[in-house]
Amino acid sequence: MRMSAKAEYAVRAMVQLAAADCGTLMTTDDLATAQGIPPQFLVDILSDLRADRLVRSHRGRQGGYELARPATEISIADVLRCIDGPLASVRDVRLGDLPYSGPTQALADVWRALRASMRSVLEKTTLADVARGSLPAHVTQLAAEYREQERVSRYRIDD
Repeated sequence: MRMSAKAEYAVRAMVQLAAADCGTLMTTDDLATAQGIPPQFLVDILSDLRADRLVRSHRGRQGGYELARPATEISIADVLRCIDGPLASVRDVRLGDLPYSGPTQALADVWRALRASMRSVLEKTTLADVARGSLPAHVTQLAAEYREQERVSRYRIDD
């Protein structure tokens, strides 16, 4: 999976909104400054998030943005799908319709497993989890295993 800058910025902005006190509106400039996101790029992102009903905007001097539903009900997957579409796709073809035959038939199951793995992390991790720094146990475990692999790889390179 390759995450676009737009999707990564969208997740950061949404987590920033999730961390705000309930009822507190954040302006585009506040969000851009807090997360180091180019303001004009953020305007486009917020427009997409609003169209997908993930954020609400309020006009006027005291206006700004807020989450459209509680942070516990918005997954990272919801945000990524809004910005970049399906989490894992192969040429925008349904996995069951891929033209694999012979020795490549098992590839469809590899892609299914990849999608299931991504969904188990991204759909089960909410904005509230990230904002609190309290990730689901299986996500924490996967991250710890990956950090260990990074450490071992770095150790081998430094020898």
